Amino acid sequence: MRHGKKFNHLGRKTAHRKSMLANMASSLIEHKRITTTVAKAKALRIYVEPLITKSKNDTTHSRRTVFAYLQNKEVVTTLFREVAEKVATRPGGYTRIVKLGNRLGDNAEMAMIELVDFNETYNPSVTPEKKSTRRRGGSGAKAKKVDAPVDATEVVEEEEAVVVEEKPVAKVEEAPVAEDITDAKDETPAK
Repeated sequence: MRHGKKFNHLGRKTAHRKSMLANMASSLIEHKRITTTVAKAKALRIYVEPLITKSKNDTTHSRRTVFAYLQNKEVVTTLFREVAEKVATRPGGYTRIVKLGNRLGDNAEMAMIELVDFNETYNPSVTPEKKSTRRRGGSGAKAKKVDAPVDATEVVEEEEAVVVEEKPVAKVEEAPVAEDITDAKDETPAK
């Protein structure tokens, strides 16, 4: 009977499953991204996330505990040096699973599992500069910004003038557009 045993056995005996997950976890830590089946990716996430959490606390005990799971010195060193440094502020959710479609040979659902903080597409290492949210006039404001510095009183007066001018323009432009759309909808059913 398997009452209360909810984790996926992946069709393997205990020793085979543990060694497979250890090898996959080592590959994930080493390469930061691997492709596997969805079931194995979900099992690997459950296996590797507690190890990454342990790596945040760099003590001899936590290193030995992680080594007992991974059985690879180089990977443990990489985990405690590189990965732990990047995930130090993250409270959890260190991995991301992205489904890729089905494999050609046996039609198995494939997925890519990756370490979240090492993906340069979603997490660029260089943070872009914050843009100011104030509205300014078109090219005139940019030209003044490049020229000599302006007194603070002049800038405030210019910004107020721009805001007053923009409000009526926005209302006038929105009204005709809304009428055109409603006219087009009314004509379509009549034809």
